[in-house]
Amino acid sequence: MIKDEIKQIIINGRLIGITDLDDSIKKIAASYKDKSDEEIKKSLLAEIANKNYVPPAALVEYGQALLREFKIAQGLPVTKEPAHGLNIAVLGMGCARCSQLEDNVRNLLSEMKIAADLRHITDFKEIASYGVLGSPALVINNKVVSVGEVPPKSKIRQWIIEAYNPPNE
Repeated sequence: MIKDEIKQIIINGRLIGITDLDDSIKKIAASYKDKSDEEIKKSLLAEIANKNYVPPAALVEYGQALLREFKIAQGLPVTKEPAHGLNIAVLGMGCARCSQLEDNVRNLLSEMKIAADLRHITDFKEIASYGVLGSPALVINNKVVSVGEVPPKSKIRQWIIEAYNPPNE
């Protein structure tokens, strides 16, 4: 039996796990060329609903979040999300240390009850755009905070707190 993949995305300011999101996006991507954003949202919602509960009261928010993830996956321009919140990226080709760093960040975010957009970037060109020469690397709100190591959880926690509660300027 193949284990379903769960990807966490931010929907309405909350971190929500979606089963088989990447597969659903690939399926819809095969025929999206002539579709409007509304048609893509509708297709994604229908596909996601096969394995996930989508609250009827949150259909609009789910649709917007799924469309955003679809556009990111397709390399299309995406409307910026509001400036609040955290954007965290783990950069690395998928080695055990990269996966450990991603797990540590995800677990800390869960413990701290903080919603964040957490991505594991494995594309070499995208990694290179950050100017890092080692992996894994950790990027919080577009700032490289660690390269070439899996930092202690206490340090990751500190970086998350600093990014989540920036000092008044």
